[in-house]
Amino acid sequence: MASPVPIQRLQAPLRRSLARAAALSTRSYATIPSAPSSQPTSQESSPAASASASATKSRPTYFKDTTLASLDDFIANQSSGAPLAPSEAYTLRTAEVGPAGKKRTITRLPEWLKTPIPSAGANPEFAKIKADLRGLNLHTVCEEARCPNIGECWGGSNKAAATATIMLMGDTCTRGCRFCSVKTSRKPPPLDPHEPENTAEALARWGLGYVVLTSVDRDDLADGGARHFAETIRRIKQKKPTLLVEALTGDFAGDLDMVKIVAESGLDVYAHNVETVENLTPYVRDRRATFRQSLKVLEHVKKVRGKEGIITKTSIMLGLGETEEELWEALRELRKVDVDVVTFGQYMRPTKRHLAVEKYITPDEFELWRQRALDMGFLYCASGPLVRSSYKAGEAFIENVLRKRSGEKTVTEALGQAVAAEEVTSAKSP
Repeated sequence: MASPVPIQRLQAPLRRSLARAAALSTRSYATIPSAPSSQPTSQESSPAASASASATKSRPTYFKDTTLASLDDFIANQSSGAPLAPSEAYTLRTAEVGPAGKKRTITRLPEWLKTPIPSAGANPEFAKIKADLRGLNLHTVCEEARCPNIGECWGGSNKAAATATIMLMGDTCTRGCRFCSVKTSRKPPPLDPHEPENTAEALARWGLGYVVLTSVDRDDLADGGARHFAETIRRIKQKKPTLLVEALTGDFAGDLDMVKIVAESGLDVYAHNVETVENLTPYVRDRRATFRQSLKVLEHVKKVRGKEGIITKTSIMLGLGETEEELWEALRELRKVDVDVVTFGQYMRPTKRHLAVEKYITPDEFELWRQRALDMGFLYCASGPLVRSSYKAGEAFIENVLRKRSGEKTVTEALGQAVAAEEVTSAKSP
């Protein structure tokens, strides 16, 4: 049986609690300005009044901004403030943070990179996708890579608009790229044999028209996970043949036979990201990945499926310190291997142990590179601060291109069959 607590040990905590309660009961709030009152004259002042004023004085706080803002400033679309001019909006601002004597300067996030925080309670489609993923033990790159567009992509107004990029083979990668927030391990958990079926089931349930599959790198596996990837695509096509599938794969350590396995699995778009320009690749990506190796992957896909048989796609992050000429050279190399689609997005530093942002690219610069890419012959280019390789605006365009190509192919086949049938009929007639 526990011994009773001495009364002396309870006195100090009780005194502190009573003092705290007394202070809180008399504390004034910054959002409720007190009514103006006339100051007493020196004759009206008394020791009792001084004691009362001393007792109601609020304790000092760390919060230093005592400006009272209007409620309208916090309500969307009700602020009367004029929009900033481009010259002012694009200017990077700094701020001093930290306690006195230990302050440090940080660069504040530009306005064009700020997005609303998604809420499952406010958007039922967002909540449904998240619940389905957790129920089937599936992972998404949207969550693992902290994508800023998750609210937009998951929270579409209908099933056709809401998309999610499924990340296969677990949530732990065998590589340690200096820009990526996905977990890293030399020996990740084994593959889930039920994942291909679960993924196909989830996608069939959502009723989407276009889906993106990606994966972590699995250098610990003999085939790099290529067969697991291909099996997932085949299951999806079996359950819903009309669903367009984009696969964003790794480089399979340069094993082109593994690239062929995925390319021949029935997918519609083969994506592999070069991530940055060639000169920065050793510093940005894991040392097992090279710019030339990525080009070979994209080139081999076209050799396997034909130039018009599949769309190839890649993505480049800006703001890592690349020069204009380096970016031009990267685009020229991508066109040499017939890459169809390229996307540009702003690099965002996930944690302090990742590479620092060298520059925040303005929306005008992104638009400039988009136009340059189109002028070079790329089929499509999505370019903007919040654009990522799996960006639904780009998916919508690619979906239209694929369905158009499919329709033209169907018409051609039908014409061929009609001509053949006519020739047979002519041969039989006297």
